[in-house]
Amino acid sequence: MNPALPLVAIGLVDAAFSGFRAYAGRDARIRKHRAVTRSALRGLAVGSVLLVTPALTAVTVLMTAGDQAHAYAALTDGAIGYLLPLTVYAAAVMLSLAAYFVLPFRASTLAMVVGLGPLTLLRPLVVVVACLGALATGGGWRSLLVGAVAGTAVLCVEPVVHRRWYARPL
Repeated sequence: MNPALPLVAIGLVDAAFSGFRAYAGRDARIRKHRAVTRSALRGLAVGSVLLVTPALTAVTVLMTAGDQAHAYAALTDGAIGYLLPLTVYAAAVMLSLAAYFVLPFRASTLAMVVGLGPLTLLRPLVVVVACLGALATGGGWRSLLVGAVAGTAVLCVEPVVHRRWYARPL
């Protein structure tokens, strides 16, 4: 199994959510579907650009390695370890979102406050745990480097979108 595709998918979905978070709370209109979609697409665009950096880092690590087969195996092992905590985190986010959409208004609001609020605050910690997971599965310094660059890229999406499009009051 190649863990790169699920990692890219999680990174891009997270980028879209980051774009939404950069916009959230700025508009009191009831019908704001276009603005929400636009903000998510902005996050996706910024995330797509920023996620090129870990890909370039991985390519550089592979191209400069003395034993490319060993380096590739280490990156693959590390990517699997990186993916495990992210999968658990993504499942918790999806469960909280499902509760938000399925439950009645008061319960869905509670699910949002109790679930998505703390989960958003835990994102940097999840990235650290994912980096540790990359080390624990035998990825070594190569996987730690690529994972740290990827984590930094993902965590930078929301501030970049906010600064670029939403820093000034409406």
